[in-house]
Amino acid sequence: MSELRVVISGGGTGGHIFPAVSIANAVRELEPEAKILFVGAEGRMEMQRVPAAGYEIVGLPIRGLLRPLWKPGNIGVAIDFLKSKRLAKKTLQKFQPDVAVGVGGYASSATLNAAHELGIPCLIQEQNSYAGLTNKSLAKKAAKICVAYEGMERFFPKERIILTGNPVRQDLLDPTLTKTEASAIFGLEPELPTVLIIGGSLGARTMNESVFSNLETIEKSGIQFIWQTGGYYHKDIQARLRQRGKPANLYVTDFISHMDQAYKAADLVISRAGASSISELCLLGKPSILVPSPNVAEDHQTCNAMALVKRDAALMVKDAEAREKLIPLALSTVADKTRLATLGENAYKMAFKDSARIIAEEVIKLARKG
Repeated sequence: MSELRVVISGGGTGGHIFPAVSIANAVRELEPEAKILFVGAEGRMEMQRVPAAGYEIVGLPIRGLLRPLWKPGNIGVAIDFLKSKRLAKKTLQKFQPDVAVGVGGYASSATLNAAHELGIPCLIQEQNSYAGLTNKSLAKKAAKICVAYEGMERFFPKERIILTGNPVRQDLLDPTLTKTEASAIFGLEPELPTVLIIGGSLGARTMNESVFSNLETIEKSGIQFIWQTGGYYHKDIQARLRQRGKPANLYVTDFISHMDQAYKAADLVISRAGASSISELCLLGKPSILVPSPNVAEDHQTCNAMALVKRDAALMVKDAEAREKLIPLALSTVADKTRLATLGENAYKMAFKDSARIIAEEVIKLARKG
């Protein structure tokens, strides 16, 4: 049997990159000799994260459309798309892949359009409950469409949809790590309730201001907090805390590199409602309060969050109401062990246990069929 060759394209955010790398790892587990090439967007985070994961990547000079669509700058965006498609086509002709995989993000549009024109079979993976513009436009060209939520036939041809869930970072699943060990890493008491606040690698202004607005309440609560501020806001927050005085029960950091430790230490998680974050929370059976970002296409994070809220698998606070409601809701929820157990159990019921492997099997089937 010939050597398997796979192109994986997409990125822009961790929500696209983590699933893409997980799929690549799963393909390698099934076919150790497989050759895998990533195609991303120049200047975006995949250009660092993918090589760090051990894979080669080619960058395209592609960018996203400006809103509203009639902005004059979109002429330049269209020119860059055509350049990117030409470069993607040359890359594919040189690499000769058996299959092309798109995970969403700017680069996957140019790459999978080029792959389709070259007769390379395509698979797309949609992480959200509301399909992104790129994947909706690619749906007619894809032989298989892997999705994480039910009801996605409103966006895609039903006969090509496979319900797989979202791949998550495998290093989150460390069965040997205990809550006591994880709490000690953050200088916390394992017997006290702990709330983890994560707003993504850059941070989330609303969630950070929600903490600041309630510092006195947090200080008197008897509840511990791990607060990931995000790199963008960290310097300012540190200065403000020095001036005000940091509560002893508040662990503050710009970025958490070992999320398995933070999740293990936490009894309740406050998070944005990105697809990857939700998949991780479900797989770990973590009770959560989701604060959907209002700054995303088609308000898809609210759709993601509501899929859990409807099943009593998470709580939700609107971004506009977070400063007032988020911390009081977190304190009352983390103190209610029965409520935490119900949320965690229902979240775990929604988890897909082996998404990356299932998608990798579909990728290999499609390649071999071609």
